[in-house]
Amino acid sequence: MKINRMRTLLAGIGLIATMYLILLIPYSEDAAPENADRTAFAWRQDEYWSDLEALYNEARACGCTDLAPALDSGFAMMDSLITEIRNTPQSPESPVFRKVEHEFFTLGALVAQCPSRLADYANEFFALRSSLKEQSIQWDMNSKSTRDCMYRIIYGGRTAVEEVMLQAPPDLIPERIVSQNVMPSSTPSATVNGLQLCSGDILVSRGGAPTSALIARGNDYPGNFSHTALVHVDESTSLVSIIEAHIECGVVVSSPDRYFRDTKLRIMVLRLRTDVPGTTVDPATPHEAAKSALQQAMSGHVAYDFEMNASDHSKLFCSEVVSEAYSAVGINLWKGMSHISSSGTRMWLSAFGVENFTTQEPSDLEYDPQLRVVAEWRDKETLVRDRVDNAVVDVMLEAADEGDLLEYDAYMLPVARIAKAYSIILNRFGVVGPVPEGMGAIAALKNQWFSRRQKAVADSVSALIQNFRVKNSYFPPYWELVKLSRQAYGK
Repeated sequence: MKINRMRTLLAGIGLIATMYLILLIPYSEDAAPENADRTAFAWRQDEYWSDLEALYNEARACGCTDLAPALDSGFAMMDSLITEIRNTPQSPESPVFRKVEHEFFTLGALVAQCPSRLADYANEFFALRSSLKEQSIQWDMNSKSTRDCMYRIIYGGRTAVEEVMLQAPPDLIPERIVSQNVMPSSTPSATVNGLQLCSGDILVSRGGAPTSALIARGNDYPGNFSHTALVHVDESTSLVSIIEAHIECGVVVSSPDRYFRDTKLRIMVLRLRTDVPGTTVDPATPHEAAKSALQQAMSGHVAYDFEMNASDHSKLFCSEVVSEAYSAVGINLWKGMSHISSSGTRMWLSAFGVENFTTQEPSDLEYDPQLRVVAEWRDKETLVRDRVDNAVVDVMLEAADEGDLLEYDAYMLPVARIAKAYSIILNRFGVVGPVPEGMGAIAALKNQWFSRRQKAVADSVSALIQNFRVKNSYFPPYWELVKLSRQAYGK
């Protein structure tokens, strides 16, 4: 009897070992296709950044009283340039845009020493962004010159404002900024967190996960946003619903409390314009788009689209939730599509299931001339985290271009495959499993490895920031954060 039991035990152990070894066998992974036709945007002006930092340090040696004439002159110059942009037809290649970029960045180096002018500086940016988007109505949003111009002014301008914020006392940084030129809407509305949201409004946000930073940064024009959602307000009850797609569970309808409870480092509210020249938009159109999205979300399960295929709506990623809803009512958002050209970024994203490298990125919507910015949320604490995550991911993607691969714990592959099989069973009953629907076992392990690696580097950067502040008495600007991230990453 003992011998039989021993044989049974050994057979069982052998079977388990055999199954473990079989589950250890990786599947072949195809390389992401190359894209030789495009290149990612690059500032390539490190010397200029150093000059701006030197100007800031010179300004620190002066009092704000001594800087007042230079500040007044800088603001007057900005007003003049914005008026020129607003009132005179411009092409994206117009020299006025490089001049306004230079003047705005230079002014920021002075305002950073005199944060009492922060609100004025932010208002200059809002006026500049609004004037540029007015001009861009007539531009080809997919041309390189247009994309470069919009990116340099809008992304670069907001970055400059936030550089100033990071040098300012926390009490001078508004948590929410409401646009002074809000597009009126006649769709049903409700007040959420002190702001009137209208049915059809679009929420673009940045999540707190490392993969959120990868989504925001992993394209030819690295941005600040990783997620989009659509607001629906019931015309009878004023109940607010937020329709969005999550990696873990696909398309869902969230309450405002649930939406704001999820970690978000920044949020921007966008609203469809009804005054775009050459078009006539029914005032009810945004609400009809929101109703379309809500009905689809309530009619049955829609899985998350890891492939990021904006033309196949059987599965939806977050941007596609918004674009499909507006497409259903005749509005084509994403006038400018994102491209993912760098080989390393394509390789890493393909490991997570991405197959389409011309797609709709959340950050693109800020540049769409059909939309106006209604409000923005952020604070100093989340702004620091946003900046650090961006810098670390930028450096990791540099390493990807140099040949670094996404790794994973191979010994965990059998466990991950069992977890995936268990998740498939749960998904059939409408329950979210440990491995997201549509994501394979190896992709899930690579996701975990990437998140651990990014967090470890970010933690090291946070320590280096403290050393920088002790030595220099100011928060490191973004170009210094990138240097610190390279140091922490070991480059």
